[in-house]
Amino acid sequence: MTQLEYKLHIDSIIERVEKARLSVSGHHIVKIVAVSKYSDAQEIRSLYEIGQRAFGENKVQDLTQKAQELYELPLEWHFIGNLQKNKINHLIKADPFLFQSLDSLELALELDKRLETNATKMDALLQINSAYEESKSGVMPEVALEIYEQINSTCKHINLKGVMSIGAHTEDKKIIQKSFETTHKIFSELTDATICSMGMSQDFELAIQCGSNMVRIGSLMFNK
Repeated sequence: MTQLEYKLHIDSIIERVEKARLSVSGHHIVKIVAVSKYSDAQEIRSLYEIGQRAFGENKVQDLTQKAQELYELPLEWHFIGNLQKNKINHLIKADPFLFQSLDSLELALELDKRLETNATKMDALLQINSAYEESKSGVMPEVALEIYEQINSTCKHINLKGVMSIGAHTEDKKIIQKSFETTHKIFSELTDATICSMGMSQDFELAIQCGSNMVRIGSLMFNK
């Protein structure tokens, strides 16, 4: 793909996001986070040159390495993977713009302790397992509001900005839609939440139609 062809390809993805966004409301704004976990620094740079600014990584080590390689670019880094407790200090040092996958109260309490020790704060999203799948991380929908409020009241160094979920792993569009609607219903009941992160390469349009205002698009965004 030439640079022009790549630009046109990215424009076509943006057009799809726009069409889905406008089907909700002309006032509905959607941010694209380009998931760069299978891409190198040069590929990220190429996408940056087209205009993309937000990038997501699911391993702390990769986020740290790529951020260092591209330190001169004003990139917005999102951490979207499962965080092991032995990687918490590394994530704090990496200082992501947003930690999207805070998946339990236990992890929040441990993260908060380490943040306090480092005299810093972190913006995060509570991950919800709205598809009820054992393979996915996140809190169950029935307790999501309660856990969200617990983190808000007890973890003074974590700034919860909203929720994140992954759509159901199935070909059945109705089941995927239901998982998105479940997450968005929780989001709509949170007074100060501003981010509802749902939707990936295969289902971002449906996620937007269900109320997502942040999508995590990986393979589609990169010139592979």
